[in-house]
Amino acid sequence: MSRANAANVITGARFVLSAAVAAVALAGGSPLLLGTVLTVTMLTDLVDGWVARARGTTSELGARLDMEADALLILVLSAIVAADLGWWVLGLGLARYVFGALFAVVPALRTPPTSPRPWCKTVAVLVGVVLAVVAVLPVPHVVALAAVVVVAVLLAESFLHEAVDRWLAPRPPLVVPYGTVLAFLVVWLALVAPVDRDHLTAHALLRLPIEVLVVVAIALVPWPRVRVALAVAVGLVLALLLLLKVLDISFNTIFDRDFDPVGDYYYLGPGVGVLGDSIGTWPARIVAVLAAVATLAILVGVSLAMVRLVRVTARHLRLSLKVATAFATAWVLAFGTGAPVTSSNALSVSIDEVNLVRADIHDTRVFSREIGQDAYAARAARDPQSLVAGLAGKDVLLVFVESYGRVAVQDTSYSAGVDKVLDQGTAALDAAGYHSQSAFLTSPTFGAGSWLAHSSLQSGLWVDSQRRYEQLLGADRMTLTSLFGQAGWRTVFDVPADTKDWPEGADYYGFQHYYDSRNVGFQGPKFGYAPIPDQYTLSDFRRRELAPTDRKPVMAEIDLISSHHPWTPLPTMVPWDQVGDGSIYDSQSQSPTSEEVFKDPDKVKEMYGRSVEYSWQALTSFLTTYNDPNLVLVVLGDHQPHGYVSGEHVGHDVPVSVIAQDPAVMQRIAGWGWQDGLRPSPDADVWRMDTFRDKFLQAFSN
Repeated sequence: MSRANAANVITGARFVLSAAVAAVALAGGSPLLLGTVLTVTMLTDLVDGWVARARGTTSELGARLDMEADALLILVLSAIVAADLGWWVLGLGLARYVFGALFAVVPALRTPPTSPRPWCKTVAVLVGVVLAVVAVLPVPHVVALAAVVVVAVLLAESFLHEAVDRWLAPRPPLVVPYGTVLAFLVVWLALVAPVDRDHLTAHALLRLPIEVLVVVAIALVPWPRVRVALAVAVGLVLALLLLLKVLDISFNTIFDRDFDPVGDYYYLGPGVGVLGDSIGTWPARIVAVLAAVATLAILVGVSLAMVRLVRVTARHLRLSLKVATAFATAWVLAFGTGAPVTSSNALSVSIDEVNLVRADIHDTRVFSREIGQDAYAARAARDPQSLVAGLAGKDVLLVFVESYGRVAVQDTSYSAGVDKVLDQGTAALDAAGYHSQSAFLTSPTFGAGSWLAHSSLQSGLWVDSQRRYEQLLGADRMTLTSLFGQAGWRTVFDVPADTKDWPEGADYYGFQHYYDSRNVGFQGPKFGYAPIPDQYTLSDFRRRELAPTDRKPVMAEIDLISSHHPWTPLPTMVPWDQVGDGSIYDSQSQSPTSEEVFKDPDKVKEMYGRSVEYSWQALTSFLTTYNDPNLVLVVLGDHQPHGYVSGEHVGHDVPVSVIAQDPAVMQRIAGWGWQDGLRPSPDADVWRMDTFRDKFLQAFSN
């Protein structure tokens, strides 16, 4: 041991011995053992000073270490005594850190007095001795309480006197480091920003983030370039976490789930398109550019803020260490007492995102196995007709009504109107010779991503993410469409919202013909995101596929999209014999505009309800106008509407109905236990959407 560091090593030993005192107390050690360890600990406070003076190694650093070691021992002793006399005693141990933080934070209290009072050291010794005696010896309760109260008063006077001395001490003019303050606020916000709307409050932003101590940790690195590199790296991580929090809030609002960093980036592009249909193409593009600029600003800004904080901390390392010690102590105590002021938000989000990525990687393997397990695949290859024998000669239509969720038929401001249309439709269908039964399916998606629902229904697999969807499209898995095609049906997809070819869909689903907005001859005006009215879609489909007499039976998936966000402008029904090429819709009003509707949340919900009413009016009117005993329809929603229409915590259920005239068809599904009519009651059966395919095949196979 060198002459230069012997005293400091002895002082450092007091930190370890203080921890030993705490350990003995927590373990319930005997008073003799506690007293022995405590005596050795307090003796080091005498020895280190004597060694430093004898060897001429006194230093400012040694004095600082001595002070911090004394403070830690007093904190430990106050916690031990507080267990008997009350938790207020803990204030004696915290006083050093509370006042230290106050002196560091308040600019007027940062300047130490020109002549320190020896009395302060005396009071510290008295507090330590009194707490040690009370902790170890069997002192009467009244005497112990009185002694602790006396030293508490002396300690308070000591700190308050120093505060006054600091306040009165001459100091340089105050210079507010606005750049550093801004950098601190930026990093603080990145750390405490919540991940959901429920916690998006001022209280959440005022929590104490334990991760802020990483600034001090980086500042302790002795190499400047390494410090800067670490600061930039940590800043980028914090920026990415902040962006993920923003995306989580956005996805919870729209999709009722968190953002998935593996596959959900796909939604950003289509999201701009949907936004364009709500506020206009150019405004949407401007919003997209601003969002990109904001993203870049966050990535650069948080990184620069972290670099600045680390540099400032490194220049004022001693002060920063004191503040960090006080902060960490306050955080641990607050966390231990359950006070709702602490935060480890950034750490939790980091762990959650890593776990989510790991889960996605694992799920890729799991889903690959699920794709390969198909109870009907072998039979479909050997005798596909037998799996759909109960539908021989029938035209089978899978009709998806966009955003048609459980909220459309119950317990909302707009469900009464939809229910009325469904009940009227049921009566009209009954009069025309149709039968209908309904229930609910649980969709794998919410608010958007209808293709996930389509693929789940057709494949019999739970496709609840874009990653699963893309994995499925590249696989060989039987769908209802491909099965009907093998069994001799002409298979068709009618997707009027699409504007480009979809070869991967054709490869996977196996449809033989594909209709989209470009090849159905529509000459009318574009109705928002849903460019073609549902009535025209049904009319054109009939003309092209159902009206010809010399043909195969048809199996088609048809998307009715007039109920797609933003639900305006909304078409109205016209006489079927006047639908023509859609020019008749030129005379229909294109108001209210989406900009007008979205100014009023109640108007948004009203327009959603009216759009579902229109889709069902078009469908039931189509069936009764073109009465067809060979039609079999499965009509269902793809998902609930966006959260600002559905509300919170409403689930993923969507109504589903089977409609047909042939009693033999309805007899096949009698065992399902579904309810009569188009409107399922709240207690109707609920299936997961991926179970429908196999139950459908079980019902209609030989």
